[in-house]
Amino acid sequence: MARKNPFANLMDEKPADNGVALDYTIKGASRSIISSIDELAERADRLLEGETMVELEPDLIDASFIRDRLEEDPQEFADLLAAIRERGQDTPILVRPHPEKSGRYMAVFGHRRLEAARQLGRKVRAVVKSMDDRAHVVAQGQENSARANLSFIEKAIFARRLAELDYDGDNATVMAALALDKSTLSKMLSVASLPAPILDVTRGAKSIGRDRWYEFKKLLERPANLEKVLEFIGRTDFGGLSGDAGFHVLLDCLTRKKPVGYARPPKRQSWIAPDRSVAAEATSNGKTYSLSLKSKDAVGFGDYLSANLGRLYEDFTKKRGS
Repeated sequence: MARKNPFANLMDEKPADNGVALDYTIKGASRSIISSIDELAERADRLLEGETMVELEPDLIDASFIRDRLEEDPQEFADLLAAIRERGQDTPILVRPHPEKSGRYMAVFGHRRLEAARQLGRKVRAVVKSMDDRAHVVAQGQENSARANLSFIEKAIFARRLAELDYDGDNATVMAALALDKSTLSKMLSVASLPAPILDVTRGAKSIGRDRWYEFKKLLERPANLEKVLEFIGRTDFGGLSGDAGFHVLLDCLTRKKPVGYARPPKRQSWIAPDRSVAAEATSNGKTYSLSLKSKDAVGFGDYLSANLGRLYEDFTKKRGS
């Protein structure tokens, strides 16, 4: 007898019965529930096949009740925005009737396409499918695992959030949503359980893979190392750093004998003369200050500043003391 498709209720045209748990069980110890990313992509496609597409106002659609992406890549979104502006929206998003708000919808997947349509002032092409919360998170996880290029830490935190919903006692829903076996899920959840200050600094950490996170987590299992990192975070300014850079700074904190705090990126200011004959750019990191002059009068104006530094400093000290 053929095994029952554990995702049959997702593919069925009938609304999901919230009173009946979906059968996500796939037998076989220590193996992945979903065999490949290609299969995940195929399953996501099947959610849209044969369904009627409609055009909806973006303002009628709320975001998913569970967040998966921690750090948006501005360039990736800019490329998507340009592509939709030029060619239109090739692939519909998936939404469900909002479970709590009549006349509204909730996005299951396709959040970036939804935001692009919102920014372009266009309606978004969507498939509307009734499903319960559990079917929602499985579909969202499969789509993102197959296509969204989420980083390891984003998937780990998404897995933790799904596990916290406690749909079942053995995390079968989480494994189905992210194509994980029990061993991999256990390791991911251990990383996602790191203290919030560490996860806030590292955020999406796009280029940091599984093995490096496992090594980092192992270092932090020593109480002295964890205390060191948390103390370091408390006295360090991480403003302007990406998640990748934050990860490297924290790792550097553990590997250096005398780690130093990370300073805020240099502050830059620009000035242009009314007649545009000279332009200045100033850079300051809190300890040093540099001034660069450009355009045709740069040399002459620079010589004038140098010759009058004594007088200018005297004026400065008088104003500061007043």
